[in-house]
Amino acid sequence: MTLTETDLRILAVAEDQLKGFYAHPFDEIAHRCGLPTETVLERLRSLLESGTVRRVRQTLLSTSLADGALVAWRVPENRLETAWNWLKDNDPFTGHVVLRTCDTPDAPGADYRLWTTLKVPHGSNTAGGHCRLLMRHIGATDFALLPVVGMFALGVGHVRRAGLRPGDKLETPPVMQCPTRPQLSKQDWQVLMELKESLTPDEMITSPWTSRAKRLGMSHDEFCTIADDLDRRKVIGRFAVFLNHTGGSNKHSGTGAAGLFHWTVPQGMEERAGAECGRHICMTHCYWRSGGERFGGAQIMGVVHSSDWEGVLAHKAAIDAHLASCGIPVLHTAIFRSEKATINPSEIDPIRYQLWLRKFGI
Repeated sequence: MTLTETDLRILAVAEDQLKGFYAHPFDEIAHRCGLPTETVLERLRSLLESGTVRRVRQTLLSTSLADGALVAWRVPENRLETAWNWLKDNDPFTGHVVLRTCDTPDAPGADYRLWTTLKVPHGSNTAGGHCRLLMRHIGATDFALLPVVGMFALGVGHVRRAGLRPGDKLETPPVMQCPTRPQLSKQDWQVLMELKESLTPDEMITSPWTSRAKRLGMSHDEFCTIADDLDRRKVIGRFAVFLNHTGGSNKHSGTGAAGLFHWTVPQGMEERAGAECGRHICMTHCYWRSGGERFGGAQIMGVVHSSDWEGVLAHKAAIDAHLASCGIPVLHTAIFRSEKATINPSEIDPIRYQLWLRKFGI
């Protein structure tokens, strides 16, 4: 489906610009786009039903709600495809499932070609314990957990980023955000579980939370009051529209190619280096992670999308040049090219985890 100028105008806001919780998110998108709410709703419903948009949902800051990590897997080449499919189809706690190839075959970590994101509900298991269970099912010979120490950039915004030039930056570096561990009540969890589910086309109305509140026996106002409080406690991410870019490229969205970048910097410079990398608008994700020696001691990791691979490399070169200009030494760097990906929201429900264990925890 070809995106119209109106679609692009809507998506430039709707992909990742609504941070936090909104009782009437489509009204907010319409306000920022300068379009009628009904036009926004009609176009987004159409894009969702055609498959151009794969999901419309309220995201949560799951690093504060579950134990998780980026996971790199070493899997025999002849089992990579089977492992990719098994995780995609059978593990709801695994979100991104990506096959990658390192541009430098002998670089540290180049033999870890399967990459996933993982969230394990608090009190259910550890990330390492869950991965050891998964190893038995996918035939992995090793895995590496790369947990978040700090976050500098998280926001997809492919349409908004499509026209970026290499080196385009925020005026000031972002402030590093660290995972928190808030204490949540049963009612808080009930609201979160309702919020996180993707909206159906029928729910894409001016007040999309009405039916969710009704399922909990709440009024719309009660539901939104709790959601607002959860937002203040920093467990709400953003209201977002996700383009379907995993099965091919769209000429308007700049999602034809993607790369995962690693940087190793001197100890003590991680926060500054991460902020300077995350300052580049091209980065949809940028984290300080604990990579270890298997990955050349890499601490700063991030993802960049572009319409083609040359664009990805141009963004990487611009970031490298900026780090050098800031006096930040890079001791090691690597590029992992994304070959095949599927993306689903990671489940964080402890009850569902126990049900999963009964089926697969052998």
